[in-house]
Amino acid sequence: MVALTVTRPGHRMLRLGVGLIIALALAVTGWMWLRDSDLVAVRDVRITGVTASDGEQVKAALRAAALEMTTLHLRPDLLKDATANLTSVGSLKVDKDFPHGVTIQVIERQPVAALAAGGEQRIPVTGDGIVLRGVTAEGDLPNLAVDPAAIGTKLTDRRALHALTIAGAAPDELLRRSSELAVGKQGIVVSLKDGPELVFGTDAQASAKWIAAARVLAESSAAGATYLDLRIPGRVAAGGLAPAGPGDENPNPQPDSENGPTLNGG
Repeated sequence: MVALTVTRPGHRMLRLGVGLIIALALAVTGWMWLRDSDLVAVRDVRITGVTASDGEQVKAALRAAALEMTTLHLRPDLLKDATANLTSVGSLKVDKDFPHGVTIQVIERQPVAALAAGGEQRIPVTGDGIVLRGVTAEGDLPNLAVDPAAIGTKLTDRRALHALTIAGAAPDELLRRSSELAVGKQGIVVSLKDGPELVFGTDAQASAKWIAAARVLAESSAAGATYLDLRIPGRVAAGGLAPAGPGDENPNPQPDSENGPTLNGG
């Protein structure tokens, strides 16, 4: 007699499941080996976007960290950690070029002013108050006088932070023409090099006020003004102009006065 072997469907499925698990485990093991192997090791590191004075340190730190990685196992978090003490670095974008290349784009923090605290060296600061220690302040950044006690990793002086909001909204051309940011009884005032003071008051409608300032500064009728009152951006008052006529008794009105000539800045 011939013995017949009957394979139950359940046993067949069990063997198939075990086989799939083994195959998956082998695939994962192989992938883990390949992911961190020299076959895909990073050897070519390209770094872009670096312009700040600490740029060589930034490049060295990023290159050293990237060369410990592979193109199949990039670690942007470790790259960020490598530059954590380099304040010019805001964020990073990382792209792999398989099998051995990586491109790291550095998005730098952009300073809008330089903190002047007593006799200390000017320290660049961003529009949101991040203090860029270790970075050289460019000469055309406006000064902002602050108490040294307010300078940490981030500025804590609230009035100064409002002034930085104004500076952060400035068109680049006008920011580079600015020499000083100040906060006084008239609010935030920006002094221009070879130009009038810009009285902003508060940091509300900062962009609209800068647009109004740019338009009025371009008008010949504003030539010679000692200040522009931008507190109402659609109705800019220009002060310090020569008298409009023989009956003008107040050729140099102050920003709080209602007697100054007005120009449409809207």
